[in-house]
Amino acid sequence: AIMANNPTNQRIIQLQQGWDEEIKVKAIDVLEDMLNGGLKSGKANMFAPKEYVNIYTVCYDMCTQRSPYNWSRELYNRHGETIEQYLTSTVLPALREKTGQGGTILLTELQARWTNHQIMNKWLKKFFTYLDRYYVKHHSLPTLSQAGLKHFRTHIYDEMKSDTTAAILALIDEERDGEIIDKTLIKSSVELYESMGMGSLDAYAADLEAPLLDSTRAYYVKKRQEWIETDSTPDYLIKAERALNEERNRVGDYLNSASEVKLLRVCEEEILEKVESVLLEKEGSGCRVLLANDKSEDLQRMFRLFSRLENGLNPIATIVEQFISAMGLECIDKRKARLDGGEKDKNDDPKFVRSLLSLHDKYLGVIKSDFSGHSLFQKALKDAFVEIMNKNVGQFTNAELMSTFCDRVLKSNEKLNDAEVEENLDRVVQLFSYLTDKDLFAEIYRNQLAKRLLNQRSSSDDSEKIMIAKLKMQCGTQFTAKMEGMLGDLAVGSDQRSEFESKMKQHKSKLDFSAQVLTNGFWPTYKSPEVALVPEMTQCMDVFKTWHDEKHAKRKISWVFSLGNATVRGVFGKKSYDLQVTTLQAVALHALNEGQSLSFVELSEKLNLEETIMKPLMHSLSCGKYRVLTKSPASNKINNTDTFAANPKFSCNMRKIRIPMASLDTNHSPKKLEDNRLLAIEAAIVRIMKARKTLQHQQLVAEVLSQLAFFKPNPRVIKKCIETLIDREYLERNADSSQMYNYL
Repeated sequence: AIMANNPTNQRIIQLQQGWDEEIKVKAIDVLEDMLNGGLKSGKANMFAPKEYVNIYTVCYDMCTQRSPYNWSRELYNRHGETIEQYLTSTVLPALREKTGQGGTILLTELQARWTNHQIMNKWLKKFFTYLDRYYVKHHSLPTLSQAGLKHFRTHIYDEMKSDTTAAILALIDEERDGEIIDKTLIKSSVELYESMGMGSLDAYAADLEAPLLDSTRAYYVKKRQEWIETDSTPDYLIKAERALNEERNRVGDYLNSASEVKLLRVCEEEILEKVESVLLEKEGSGCRVLLANDKSEDLQRMFRLFSRLENGLNPIATIVEQFISAMGLECIDKRKARLDGGEKDKNDDPKFVRSLLSLHDKYLGVIKSDFSGHSLFQKALKDAFVEIMNKNVGQFTNAELMSTFCDRVLKSNEKLNDAEVEENLDRVVQLFSYLTDKDLFAEIYRNQLAKRLLNQRSSSDDSEKIMIAKLKMQCGTQFTAKMEGMLGDLAVGSDQRSEFESKMKQHKSKLDFSAQVLTNGFWPTYKSPEVALVPEMTQCMDVFKTWHDEKHAKRKISWVFSLGNATVRGVFGKKSYDLQVTTLQAVALHALNEGQSLSFVELSEKLNLEETIMKPLMHSLSCGKYRVLTKSPASNKINNTDTFAANPKFSCNMRKIRIPMASLDTNHSPKKLEDNRLLAIEAAIVRIMKARKTLQHQQLVAEVLSQLAFFKPNPRVIKKCIETLIDREYLERNADSSQMYNYL
């Protein structure tokens, strides 16, 4: 019967016999002795191949015998019991003995026992491999390795984790306080916590990470209170940054990388978020003080640290905006103080404009370098300068002062090279972008551009084109169309002039005559008095008109004498001078030629000019810097009773003299600007309603405001325009709601 059941004539191994005589004596006892340090021979690290094969064979045979002698279940259970017995009788008492002797001692013992357990688990798995291969798989049981880990978790880890966690946290706090600790020991302990999760980080998160976060919070609450009381804002932030860097390095040195975000978040909450307002407003060292003292490095650190918080930069941006606004208002107050102190209010205040340009340059640089060009701070700069640039002091608006500054830069008497001109224009256009009344700037700039072009005072056509291109980029084609047209007129005019000059040579005129043709819609409107011209001038004009009508039959030309200029040869005593004057001045000088003396009224009738034009005209010739005429009685004011004659005593060191005359035209008309704005508002309303057909009042007002880029109208003005358009039957009120409009 035995031969039938066991054809290979293999002997049957009884359970107790195989366990006691083979497995326990030759494997388990030897392994435990090795782990406890009982064996000093070279076999301390592993079994010899022959020994291992013998033990494996016994286990194999005991698991492959036929029932009822198949001991797979019993061996699986005894594998677990062996590990349990060793852990509870040897390992746990050894660890408890080390408790209370110091964190390093306990963790060192734990590490040694964990290493031993891994060795034991490895060898038992090797001896009982056949169980893993068949019995465990068929019965859906934990593998031998998993079972070994579970026993360690149940009997050692769960029993000791509160003590070992406390030991780890104590060592971490020691390191935070500057002491040197065994990082390798903590790293290996952390790996044990990770292993106890059996493939997940649940054990690590619950048993080490959560207490670590609580401990970290408590540590930094205490540190925060110490630092905030004793340190300035920059010193506090230096310590905070150092602490955050150390915590990040700590994770890299021995904690799981998943803890980094949580650990740093706790630190940020405690040492940054909870004291942000205190740090920013701290007397003597807060954000305003750092800005005022140009503490770039400290501001960069502040930005770096508070950018870690969700809304940490908002309070800083608010302070930056308030600070820049205050600095800008200081510039405005200085201008006001100068005017209050008796300085004449002029539309030319380069000192004020340069102070604003310098302020903008400085804080544009601060925002780029110290705040990394962050959008919040760019908005802070913009909002601050919108407030500054739209706060006017004195008779002239900031728009006018800026336009006049551009006029200075672009005039030929400003000694700037091309690069300096472009740099100045760039800076002005940046400030221009903050103006609400861009249309006012455009109107003034166009008037000044016209004067530069017509009086040949512009330093360079290229510079004029560059400025117009910058404005075009900022505001679009519509904004600069007239200015571009003005430059175009002069470009075309130069070609036509050379053609006309050849025509004039045929007429052998005494005068060197030329005319500039301007397109009416591009240029500002000018006063054009019908002055009684010299016959030679009239002849030249007739020749030009005939020539122009032949070339452009459908165009009508009208003369603007107030814009003309002339060079008059004047002989005073033995010296002759070339007087560069306006056409009106030239005609007045001609009237007093050859020693004639005329009263104000006689001269006015002879020239056919009104009193309002005569007074500035005669003032320029008899009361200005170059008094080529005398008037009696002598005074600096022109009266209707004055008499004028050539000044025989006139003398000057220069041969060429430019005699300026006050402009007969105001730079801009507020009423005209207002009318243009009303037209723009009405056009926007009609454009919107044509597209939308029906719209509610508030929506219409909002859309009009968003479309009008060159100025910001008052909503009441928009409402008035809507009423006007209803009266003119462009719109109607909705029958069901007075707040709704329909497009007609």
